[in-house]
Amino acid sequence: MRIRATVAAVSGALALSALAVPTAQADDSRSWSADHGFTALQPAQGDQAKRASGAAAKSVKGKVTSAVVNAGKPIVLATTAKKTVSFSVTATDDSGIGGAAPFIWAGKNIDTGVGFGPNEKGFSCKVVNATTTTCKGTITLNPKELKNAHATTWKVGVWALALDGEEFQRDAASKVKVQRLSKLTANASPEPVKKGKTITVTGKLTRANWETKKYAGYAKQPVKLQFKKKGAKSYTTVKTVKTSSTGVLKATVKASVDGHWRYSFAGTASTPAVTSGADFLDVK
Repeated sequence: MRIRATVAAVSGALALSALAVPTAQADDSRSWSADHGFTALQPAQGDQAKRASGAAAKSVKGKVTSAVVNAGKPIVLATTAKKTVSFSVTATDDSGIGGAAPFIWAGKNIDTGVGFGPNEKGFSCKVVNATTTTCKGTITLNPKELKNAHATTWKVGVWALALDGEEFQRDAASKVKVQRLSKLTANASPEPVKKGKTITVTGKLTRANWETKKYAGYAKQPVKLQFKKKGAKSYTTVKTVKTSSTGVLKATVKASVDGHWRYSFAGTASTPAVTSGADFLDVK
């Protein structure tokens, strides 16, 4: 969805939920959750009256100290299937934090970008100390709403609400990569083959196309042809070949001993690394 709509939904939900959040104490280990929606947060009782006094004492602007999505790993999406990933956000303010949630977005700016916000179910927060709270939950991405150009590094924004009522937002608290799922095949032939004869190892490198909702060949990419002798523990790179304009791979080598052949792609910024299944070749 458009990122402005995402931010509006996040901020509105947290603003409502924070009405019931208690002021944190230094030794407080309380937590609250939103398993039935953001507006259903149910924290422990007590300390709510201290919010009013917090505003007068406030001197430091709220800060986002941590914002991690998918444990910092790239988010890899197929053609149409939605994918849900975890997040953890920590924010701090002199008056305490009533709630904090991330939104991830891509584009030239936040007004026109595309993005996704947190899911209501499973959203929870835990008081760390009098000024700091950590909130965790999940974000679901839908590739049907994306274009191929969105396979890039996304910004992780955070909206938070301090207990004195001040809202603060960081459009780029951290980053996370969003990538197009890749697939790779390998086939060695003829089989069986006589020792010293030439074999051909074919394959194809494809990746998700979010605009056609299908997989398409990934052109002009270097891919390693690797071999593991029967009984050996590791593969050795024999040569590197490039995919054709349609993602096709073809390499010829001399057969010497029985073993497994495969292709291995190192990946790019928009596409994750992938290794094909191994094809065993019997050499007579």
